[in-house]
Amino acid sequence: MTTSDTAPAQLLALYDAQLREGTEVLGAGWSARLGPLTLAVHPGGGGFVTYRTLAGETDLPALVGAAVERLQEAGAGEIEWKTRGHDHVPGLEEALAGHGFAAEETEAIMIGPLTGLTAEVPLAPGSRVRRALEAEDVRAVSAMTDLAFGQQVDPTRADALVEAVAAGEGTQLWVAEVDGEMASAGRLVTVPGTDFVGLWGGATLPAFRGRGLYRALTAARARAALAQGFRYVHSDSTPFSEPILERSGLTRVSTTTPWVRVRRLDTLTG
Repeated sequence: MTTSDTAPAQLLALYDAQLREGTEVLGAGWSARLGPLTLAVHPGGGGFVTYRTLAGETDLPALVGAAVERLQEAGAGEIEWKTRGHDHVPGLEEALAGHGFAAEETEAIMIGPLTGLTAEVPLAPGSRVRRALEAEDVRAVSAMTDLAFGQQVDPTRADALVEAVAAGEGTQLWVAEVDGEMASAGRLVTVPGTDFVGLWGGATLPAFRGRGLYRALTAARARAALAQGFRYVHSDSTPFSEPILERSGLTRVSTTTPWVRVRRLDTLTG
């Protein structure tokens, strides 16, 4: 069976087996187990909660509260609790909301063979795709990505990205330029010990959308991943990027929703 013949159920099984829990917290500054949960604090102070299953848990509010307390003790500020649409955990959303979490936009979990993403994408004269390696360059890409997502420029997020890129080939940052202006960017993150790489942070400034820049970035990252021996790509995709990846052979196998808790000032001051 070729990778292109792999059924959605098989892809989802690979996702659950290879991409949940430990592999999600690689590179974290701190991680620990709390019952069925894996907790982490990433560089920059972002807390993270994931798990393989919550089957059999009878007191979800207590579990959520214990996770928040443990992460705050470890220095977390904002905390993300990552849920998946194919999990069946009655009462979890209510427990999260009761402890100050709010659901953000649901995204599609897309999986497929890297070979479907590698086709060359013709770009207009003056456009090019390249890697960003130097710290100053990485910070500029981070700022552009913040603006593309409609967010304020966040120096803390830029610091974390600089650190990740400097650590080696595990995180690659790619950028598309038009006449020397940064217009689109995205990360390639390899998952050691698995068949997968992740495509993350894909963002294009509104003025440059519809020109093939995101597809060209995706192709460049896919070729780089294949050269490192990986087979599959996974991505949590927005409604904008999902159809692009689908046309390249990726399959929607489930959904994921980040529930985010922002640490309030009163919790910091007592």
